[in-house]
Amino acid sequence: MTVRVRIAPSPTGLLHVGNARTALFNWLFARNRGGTFIVRIDDTDRERSTPEYERDILDSLRWLGLDWDEGVEVGGPHGTYRQSDRFDRYRELAHRLVAEGHAYHDPRTPDELEELRARARAEGRHPGTYIRRPSQQARTGPIRLSIPQDRPIRFDDLVRGEVVFDPASVDDFVILRSDGTPTYHLASTVDDIDFAITHVARGEDLLPSTPKHIVLAEALGARPPAYAHLPLLLGPDGKLLSKRHGATAVSAYREQGYLPEAMFNYLALLGWSPGGDVTIFSREEAIGAFDLGKVSKHPAVFDPAKLEWMNGEYLRAMSTDEFLRRAFPYVETAVGRALTGDEKRAIATIGLLVQERVKTLAEVADQVGFLLGEPDYDPGSWQKVMTGDHVPTVLDEALRRLERLEPFDHRHVEETLRAMLDQLGLGARKGLQPIRVAVTGSSISPPLFESIAALGRDRTLERIRRARRRLGG
Repeated sequence: MTVRVRIAPSPTGLLHVGNARTALFNWLFARNRGGTFIVRIDDTDRERSTPEYERDILDSLRWLGLDWDEGVEVGGPHGTYRQSDRFDRYRELAHRLVAEGHAYHDPRTPDELEELRARARAEGRHPGTYIRRPSQQARTGPIRLSIPQDRPIRFDDLVRGEVVFDPASVDDFVILRSDGTPTYHLASTVDDIDFAITHVARGEDLLPSTPKHIVLAEALGARPPAYAHLPLLLGPDGKLLSKRHGATAVSAYREQGYLPEAMFNYLALLGWSPGGDVTIFSREEAIGAFDLGKVSKHPAVFDPAKLEWMNGEYLRAMSTDEFLRRAFPYVETAVGRALTGDEKRAIATIGLLVQERVKTLAEVADQVGFLLGEPDYDPGSWQKVMTGDHVPTVLDEALRRLERLEPFDHRHVEETLRAMLDQLGLGARKGLQPIRVAVTGSSISPPLFESIAALGRDRTLERIRRARRRLGG
């Protein structure tokens, strides 16, 4: 059997990290089995679906490296991959099910249905217990699928093992609304049949929908796919992952300067492991080791702090040239303009030092901003460092020594300023921090001597003079 899997996001919001994890597991399974990975857009919710959200979903999948074999913007042999183009197909099959006795029009009002649900709740039964085919047939109203009550609904979940549903707990659910639009259950099941999907790996939150999809597929004369329900994602506090835990959209992490390979690696660990104590691995290694049967059924914790750590590991593992190539666009976004060649060369002189300090690419701009224009003084740094009685003397002496320094490189800058500390009888923190704030605007920056060398003599001296003028005296 050729494996065919799909990811079917709804373009009603940005791609959530949970949906991205689902897409990743489907992609890994397809690549491991030499199968087909399909991306289709479930846009039956026409009021909330937007082209912007669809674009974010597709861009985020590409950024993660999850290329698809069939689907939107790629095509394939199975027709359109947007549900909004297939409404006629869904209506056709819904009415066929009515004609064959598997489904029926339900003329009951919402109030009548709520009375039936209330009766079930009062008797301690499932709310859908009495939502069954009415005795009198109708020709109008939404179409419901009739759930056979003669046998349990069973399936072998690749993650959870055998799962059994009592048919009494599954209500006769709507497959086609009164306005002729399909429900998620009908559209998703029909697409899985028409596109010959062999395995459906999706979130555990959709487990209650699975008996409905199985009965619907069987009523349509199809064999249901194999199912794998992936564990839920929790925040570090053990509660369902939400915005209170921080960013939940893949695009937000991209904007914050996370690497796609780090995000790929981290998402793969949310419910699965390649074995042993391995935590950092390539996508090729993940493909070779992945098996849906080895996915945990227990909830996985999405920990932004661990993702940040992993991203830092990936940043430090790459060459400095590659680090700078990826960092420059983030710096340009921060300053709102393109970098000049001279600015890029100045940043490159401290590139390795910055690479060792940051955990995301977006942090680079703060580290190198002093090279790109006159920095504003950080108020906290100024108050903490520049108010001591010794500061004017430090700046005056640094000016005197740096003005005549040759050559002006980081080694000679360091020798000169350390000699100054010895003469003034000051420790490094007390004697160098005022120079750091004067030159970079902050008490936190890349190593001082390399920063001064990267800035150059003229700009270094001008900044120290500027700070000295602010101190007065």
